[in-house]
Amino acid sequence: MFSIFKGAESPEVLKKRAKQAYEKVVELTADTFEANRMRRGMALLCCAHLDKTFISGAERMADWQQMAAFAVAKSEEPPPLPKADCYQKIRSGKTDIWAYLPTEYAESAFLFGAKYQRTELSSEQAITAMQQLADNICMSEIGLGFEIVVLKFLRQELTQSEKASDVEEDLSGLSNG
Repeated sequence: MFSIFKGAESPEVLKKRAKQAYEKVVELTADTFEANRMRRGMALLCCAHLDKTFISGAERMADWQQMAAFAVAKSEEPPPLPKADCYQKIRSGKTDIWAYLPTEYAESAFLFGAKYQRTELSSEQAITAMQQLADNICMSEIGLGFEIVVLKFLRQELTQSEKASDVEEDLSGLSNG
């Protein structure tokens, strides 16, 4: 009744709930409409988490590389490598929701983003690796019966660059012919 007087819940409480929600969905054995709805929702959250963690890995690796270069130039120790976070704040409509992924999945997504940033992975390799990770989480862990596509932004970039390359080839073919 007096919930309007309560302050917003702390991020720690919300993170704890996110982890509990993930674990609850992973433990589901029922094949009911409600259970499948929960699986789909959790899979979407996990895939959003994977995308954000991949981006975070790329961005934080770029920052780390710059700081490490400055440290080396000053004959100092480079800072420790950045690490993945098991929790991500996901925008859902007008609100934010905390999403949780076990450490091994978050670290893998972060590492793929970092490797992509360092050009150790091509766009295609990054997409393939992240999709395999998402499939493992969504299908094996959560029990979803279909895949959810991750890294849509990178897929679109790749498609646009391929189209631009095709146009360039067509134009060069016209000028040579």
